[in-house]
Amino acid sequence: MTLSSTATIRGSASHLIGSPVARTLSLLALCAAYIQGPLTKILDFDGALAEMNHFGLQPATFFAIAVIVFELTASALVISGFLRWAGALSLAAFTLLATFIALRFWDMAPGMDRMMATNAFFEHLGLAGAFVLVAALDLNKGART
Repeated sequence: MTLSSTATIRGSASHLIGSPVARTLSLLALCAAYIQGPLTKILDFDGALAEMNHFGLQPATFFAIAVIVFELTASALVISGFLRWAGALSLAAFTLLATFIALRFWDMAPGMDRMMATNAFFEHLGLAGAFVLVAALDLNKGART
């Protein structure tokens, strides 16, 4: 592959990936769990309370409502671009906190459940890293303008 063809492919990829539609779809995908989760909690509030109780978060009603409002608000910030960096950093911190509360694989006996929790733990670390990257890109964009 020549330098010229590499530049052409790179330019085409940049045009496609950098398009507003691709950015919006990517941000929606990144926030999908933080949109689906609260909607599920709203539709099954008793289940949301059971989840808060399971993780020892008391009072359960307060934490369930706080999580619903937080996740939807932070997702809206990330997707809309208004204070995107703040929404992204908030979701990164939330993800790390929730991961250390919910996916304590090191406390589990060896076996399938531990393996699944370990995989989910590291997937969530990657998700938090992606949110930090979104925040950094947003903050750097503001510094250049």
